[in-house]
Amino acid sequence: MGLFKAALSKVKKGLDRTRESFVGGLRSMLMGRKLDEQLIKELEARLIQSDVGVRATRRLIEGVREDFKDGKLTKGEDVLDYLKRELKAMWPEEDRRLNEAPGGTKPTVILVTGVNGAGKTTSIAKLCMALRAEGKSVLLGACDTFRAGAVRQLEIWAERLGVEVVKGQQGGDPAAVAFDAAAAARARGVDVLIVDTAGRLHTQDPLMRQLEKIRKVIDKQIEGAPHEVLLVLDATSGQNAMRQAEEFSKAAGVTGIFLSKLDGTAKGGIVIAIKDATDIPVKFIGVGETPEDIEPFDPETFIEAMFAV
Repeated sequence: MGLFKAALSKVKKGLDRTRESFVGGLRSMLMGRKLDEQLIKELEARLIQSDVGVRATRRLIEGVREDFKDGKLTKGEDVLDYLKRELKAMWPEEDRRLNEAPGGTKPTVILVTGVNGAGKTTSIAKLCMALRAEGKSVLLGACDTFRAGAVRQLEIWAERLGVEVVKGQQGGDPAAVAFDAAAAARARGVDVLIVDTAGRLHTQDPLMRQLEKIRKVIDKQIEGAPHEVLLVLDATSGQNAMRQAEEFSKAAGVTGIFLSKLDGTAKGGIVIAIKDATDIPVKFIGVGETPEDIEPFDPETFIEAMFAV
């Protein structure tokens, strides 16, 4: 499922805070200075403070030190080009498109999970809008039956976007709603079913078991589903987002990450830390508050936007 190409201008706008704070800070620190061990230590501290992650920072700094000793890097400004190049090289070629039902069958089922407050419902609205723009029909399953107002919030977005929602009773069995939503999606021949789930922490065993129950119920209705399990992470939560990515990847069979609220943080470097901590591909980024503010994650475009002048 291809969706669309990343637009540099939108990603650049969404990364304004990161570019001003992270890259702007690097420029202020590096420009006009001779590279030496003291500057390298300052660079290391700045990268860690920017939530690039300890492992990724260590690897980058080792490379800077090696090239410094070899005489390849002599000035602070040389390091900016080095970082830009190395950050781009961190991501291998891989398919970041949404997984879809095999052989053109319908529906493709996308299960959406994450902790409360991560921007799950808004991210679903953005994904729904993007799919609708491709001409695909979408049905929503409101399986977050525990949180007061969660179903209504999803309904409001659905009304704005012109899609229908399958829901149950407040406090009812989320798996029963998932069963009904999958059955409705099959009966109506929709292209995509997006299933919202209750916000949960990896430490909440009953909720994690409920998530597995939802997966099993959907699979009984639609063999091989869910085809995509998207984890919504709040970019403003910094290192907490990285830990969630690590833990959810173990517990929930996550196949892709939707990184929300990038426009609201100066720590867009968390994308790098997530890449270093887990093999789960970041597939989408949220770069604003409206349903149109969704972009596919493309490392080349993302790094260019971060370092843009």
